[in-house]
Amino acid sequence: MSQSKNTPIVLTIAGSDSGGGAGIQADIKAISATGSYACSVITALTAQNTQGVTGILPISAEFIEQQLDAVFTDLDVVAVKVGMLAEADLIQAVVKKLKQYKPKYLVVDPVMVATSGDLLLQQSAIETLKLELLPLADVITPNLPEAATLLGQVLPTTEVEMNAMIEDLRGLDCKAVLLKGGHLESESTSTDLLITPNHVETFTVERVNTQNTHGTGCTLSSAIASFLAQTGSLNESVAMGKSYISNAIAHADELNVGSGHGPVHHFYALNK
Repeated sequence: MSQSKNTPIVLTIAGSDSGGGAGIQADIKAISATGSYACSVITALTAQNTQGVTGILPISAEFIEQQLDAVFTDLDVVAVKVGMLAEADLIQAVVKKLKQYKPKYLVVDPVMVATSGDLLLQQSAIETLKLELLPLADVITPNLPEAATLLGQVLPTTEVEMNAMIEDLRGLDCKAVLLKGGHLESESTSTDLLITPNHVETFTVERVNTQNTHGTGCTLSSAIASFLAQTGSLNESVAMGKSYISNAIAHADELNVGSGHGPVHHFYALNK
């Protein structure tokens, strides 16, 4: 049976969150909720819930390649979202297969810094990410700690300091950067910047007072990949992705999941 042209296929390459709020699970929910078909390649297993991560089991580079071959040789993947890749050899395995199969769109969420502030990548892996994976991306979606790590700079604490990163981020070898300002919690609004070589587009929304924000980065990057597969327009996809994640956060407290930082409400639209 041929695939429906009305439902583009989007692949997420990321780690699994056993609590269901982030990682592969959040990606599949976001891609599905925004109208695309989700498939997945798992790069790590985590023992995780709303209170934190208690264990990580990496997947070998060889098995990641095997998963990628299985997906790409059968499914017509239009867009790919890449999340957690903890080691340099895993990044290289993914890069090898992306170059082999050449999906039309690539969104990279450079998951490098844990909520606790701990680095999730060795320095050598960060360099591999910057040199080999980022140049393939249509857009990368770092939050402020991740952007600071990519640039080797201190963490911005104001919107002025955030804006000061623009030119340095343009120096990275990638087509566009969506710099997310959600960590500026002293601000009443949350501003993201879509940075391209000749333009900066600003997306500002009112900040929602909730602790249920687990998986926001995974969800946004997956939604952008989903909308890219449908529209082919980066600006339109980022705008639609921002609207989706803002609503998912706004409705997060309608869920009652766990006792820590709960998930956003990926399927808020079904409850209308």
